[in-house]
Amino acid sequence: MQVRLARHEDFEAVMNLYRQLQPDDPVLEDGSDRNVFETILSNELLYLFLLDDDSENVIASSYLNIIPNITRAASPYAIIENVITEESQRSNGIGKRLMSEVLKFAWARGCYKAMLQTGSARASTHAFYRACGFSANDKTGYVARPG
Repeated sequence: MQVRLARHEDFEAVMNLYRQLQPDDPVLEDGSDRNVFETILSNELLYLFLLDDDSENVIASSYLNIIPNITRAASPYAIIENVITEESQRSNGIGKRLMSEVLKFAWARGCYKAMLQTGSARASTHAFYRACGFSANDKTGYVARPG
């Protein structure tokens, strides 16, 4: 298994994982999802990490955003989104391995913190993030949505 950054040819594999993450999302026919994927790949502050199995099938993904920052000695911070492991591969350390690499990458780029949110109420999801080094006690997260 290897952790690597996404490549142009990974689009379909990533979308298959995201359909497990957000099964109610519409399938876009206009190519806008592919355009966003290409934008992510070309932006030096956005990183889509993948974990391949031994047959080079994509089985996990995490999206890292590095945000420039004026405070904290002008140190950036990281936002992690869309963490997903293939359903059949869960609970065997794959997600934790991926998150470890994502955090190492953020620390190597000088990020002073990494944050994520989860919409899951499952205890196992929260236990997973705690096992990866995240704390739910440091900050309070709020979400605003249009309308």
